[in-house]
Amino acid sequence: MILGIQLYKEDTPETASVVPLAFPLIAGAGTMTTILSLKAEFHTINIVIAIVVNMIFVYIVLKSSKKIEQLIGKGGINVVRKIFGVILMAIAVKLFASNIQGLFNM
Repeated sequence: MILGIQLYKEDTPETASVVPLAFPLIAGAGTMTTILSLKAEFHTINIVIAIVVNMIFVYIVLKSSKKIEQLIGKGGINVVRKIFGVILMAIAVKLFASNIQGLFNM
């Protein structure tokens, strides 16, 4: 996502990006991992409220995705993809660093 390296050839570029971006974000393994890691640091009610707010936000974004695509264009979508790639990498580094730190502090 960040470096622009493609691991597979997109047969239909218009629809190929919907599956890798939308569905793992909503109900993938990353979602479950995030919930489990948040459970260790926050109370359950805070996590439930965050999930409900996130579901509302995701619903609004997915319902208006055509309008957003027309508004920002193809170049804007590529910029947003790279920004979210950096955010995803930062979250992964934080989780990795905190788990390594917890492993060595035993």
